[in-house]
Amino acid sequence: MYNNFITNKLKKTTMNYKDLIKTFTADDFNKHSVNLHVHTGYSDGKADFNDIVKQAKDKNYKCIAIADHNTMNGYIENGIPENVIPAVEFDCWHGYVFLHMLAYGVDYNNDSLKRFFAKTKKETELDIIRFFTSRRAPALIKAIHAAGGIAVLAHPACCWCISMDRFVKDLIKHGLDGLEVYYPYERHRGIIKFHSRETVEKIADKYGLIKTGGTDLHTEEL
Repeated sequence: MYNNFITNKLKKTTMNYKDLIKTFTADDFNKHSVNLHVHTGYSDGKADFNDIVKQAKDKNYKCIAIADHNTMNGYIENGIPENVIPAVEFDCWHGYVFLHMLAYGVDYNNDSLKRFFAKTKKETELDIIRFFTSRRAPALIKAIHAAGGIAVLAHPACCWCISMDRFVKDLIKHGLDGLEVYYPYERHRGIIKFHSRETVEKIADKYGLIKTGGTDLHTEEL
């Protein structure tokens, strides 16, 4: 029944992606029945796009979002599968802070958004090249909204900012919709973590932001 509900929601306008994500609970993310942060071979992941979709179906996931770095070629070449929210994770800057911005429910044919896509494969997989991006958060968020999507700050605890509250508040002025609250902070993300997940969740609650989550999957198995 729940999967039918999601499928029906995804068939409607892109504005419903925001409502859909709001229905997901902490348990959905923590128990891995919803994963809104998955990478495939279209960027720096090892998984096959269609195989990940099949795995999600076989494992009875409620919903996933494949959010490859700076590209939506997976959707362009394969379409948008059922129970998958079209997504992309952009590298960008806001002031002196380098960050990753997740865009959910976007139309990859939108001209405003297309200009932010990677021009080469290396821009989707090599950290050193991605670090030198010219994308800026205010313009990117505007484009995400123009493409019918929502903008969510990925793994916020890794953002090098003195005050997470002030940083998020400033991004809200530019239209930020949500924070990735349910995130494992494993491997190098745990080493470079400057804030706590608890702080991130409190800020999301304080400003009424959408709370998302995912494993940041880069392996072959969901």
